[in-house]
Amino acid sequence: MADSVSWLLIEPGWHVVDASGGGIGKVEAVTGDSNADIFDGLAVATEMLARPKYVPAEQVGAITDGTVQLTLERSAFDALGEYEEPADSIEVESEKAPLGERLEAKLIDEDPREHRETLPRRIATWLGLAGRR
Repeated sequence: MADSVSWLLIEPGWHVVDASGGGIGKVEAVTGDSNADIFDGLAVATEMLARPKYVPAEQVGAITDGTVQLTLERSAFDALGEYEEPADSIEVESEKAPLGERLEAKLIDEDPREHRETLPRRIATWLGLAGRR
């Protein structure tokens, strides 16, 4: 059995398998805060052009070099929701209020298409070519 590695080493293109070792797909993105060592989860794509599904960190089991094993069986993975890429930033508007009064803020949605990876980048990641020169 291979040695376990930290979630911080997971990269796009790593293989993802279910709890019994059956192939599911490949890692497309890793979410978390590396500075605080907080692992949120993974975006896992089952096919090159398929929309990835979000796997919460609680459903990630063994992590070895190049492979992530989930604690889920394939049927449970298939029931997971699609991965929604987080916005890089949000814009908050508020009006000044006197001390002690509540400030109201409104979240302004950004166009999610601005945050999606380009098709060539997704293909390169799927084929394991991303980052190579």
